[in-house]
Amino acid sequence: MVFSNLLFVFLFFTLCMLVYSLMKTNHSRNVVLVCFSVLFYSWTGLKYVLLLVGMVAINWLAGIYIEQQRGRFLAKFAVITAVVTSLLLLGILKYTGFFLTNIQSIFGLSFEVPKIVLPIGISFYTFQLLSYTVDVYRGDVKGERSFFTVFLYASLFHQCIAGPIVRYSDVSNEIYNRTTNLAEISKGVTRFAIGFGKKVLIANTCAKIADLFIPDISAIDSVPALAIWLSVLMYMMQIYFDFSAYSDMAIGMGLMIGFHYKENFNYPYTSKSISEFWRRWHISLGSFFRDYVYIPLGGNKKGMGRTIVNLFVVWFLTGLWHGASWNFVLWGLYFFVFIVLERLFLQKALDNTPKIIPYIYSFVIVYFGWILFKYEDLGTIGSILKGMFCLNGNTFSSFETRTNLLSYLFFIIIVMFAFTPLFKNLYSKIFRNENTNTLVRATGSILEIIFPVVVVLLSALSLIGDSFNPFLYFQF
Repeated sequence: MVFSNLLFVFLFFTLCMLVYSLMKTNHSRNVVLVCFSVLFYSWTGLKYVLLLVGMVAINWLAGIYIEQQRGRFLAKFAVITAVVTSLLLLGILKYTGFFLTNIQSIFGLSFEVPKIVLPIGISFYTFQLLSYTVDVYRGDVKGERSFFTVFLYASLFHQCIAGPIVRYSDVSNEIYNRTTNLAEISKGVTRFAIGFGKKVLIANTCAKIADLFIPDISAIDSVPALAIWLSVLMYMMQIYFDFSAYSDMAIGMGLMIGFHYKENFNYPYTSKSISEFWRRWHISLGSFFRDYVYIPLGGNKKGMGRTIVNLFVVWFLTGLWHGASWNFVLWGLYFFVFIVLERLFLQKALDNTPKIIPYIYSFVIVYFGWILFKYEDLGTIGSILKGMFCLNGNTFSSFETRTNLLSYLFFIIIVMFAFTPLFKNLYSKIFRNENTNTLVRATGSILEIIFPVVVVLLSALSLIGDSFNPFLYFQF
């Protein structure tokens, strides 16, 4: 089990920052970060630290060898070896059960499928290490001579558990030469508080409401249609606020110590197409598949037929990356279909519709996509879809559904505005407008100081006595 939210924020991270602040040089600070990162991983078992060390060693050695053999065949051999080995380790740990279960089903065999506990963050740090080795081969970065530096890059607990996926070129200079100032520390604290609040106050509440509307998935056939629609909506909100919350916290923690991680979300639910949605959702993952899979396969430069094949590969792998289950593959291919349709004709058609239509189209397509993402059993997915249209013999609504809706109506309305930039824009317009008077601007400055404190306190109070509730993307 990884750290609970309270233990992480008020003990682990606070202690890390305290020790970090006592160090005088970046090297000593880096030692502190590595020690705490090792402690973070070892919390779930020392064997996972050894796995991480081994994967870092493979790619570190490959980077050094590529530098030595640059321009020769042996450099290509080194990058291929590192990539294949890293993916093989990821595949064995993440997909062995999935592969063997399908073998059982296809051939009617009977044997015990080993249950492998997936190391936390392995999908993320594997991709970071792959990007490092490939970038060294391409000449975008130099092979790092220090194992310690590559290990810090891959293991830094701020973002290696659930992203964003950070490339070595983004932080290589800051590993050695980073500075902090009060303004950036303050900005980092505020960003961290926003993420903490989004996770605890919004995402966790959305999860509870989603479960309230569908308390027992085995009895889905009797759940009212309205309850199903609302449950899926709340899950849609939960996964956005949960995942973007972690990215906010990671970016905030980075700012506190001088690292500048790139944004990972840009209000994706306000997109006007599925292609745009994936430029705004999990940006670091999308850019990884673009730069290391799609473009090397030829991108869109070899005709529409080849482009469609390349997109199929990317979205098949995107789905499979998220989990060892066919529902994730279907989820990836579901988006592949709409992205291809947009390239062929749908985007032009959307551009000629009233402005509100593309927003509705994108929101609805993404909404139904999360059903594929959440439920592994295909039969359950079918029952969910049928139940939404009263095809299970279920009613449209019930007294309990209406009561629950009224109980959380205010929260649901707030959440439906919170995934847009509305609140951020209102704050800027009121408190940061050039024409705003001095008193209002001063009030805004005071709010910026009070806000993170209030959010963290409210979040902490809501977690007291609560059960362990890790971020959703920890499992990927």
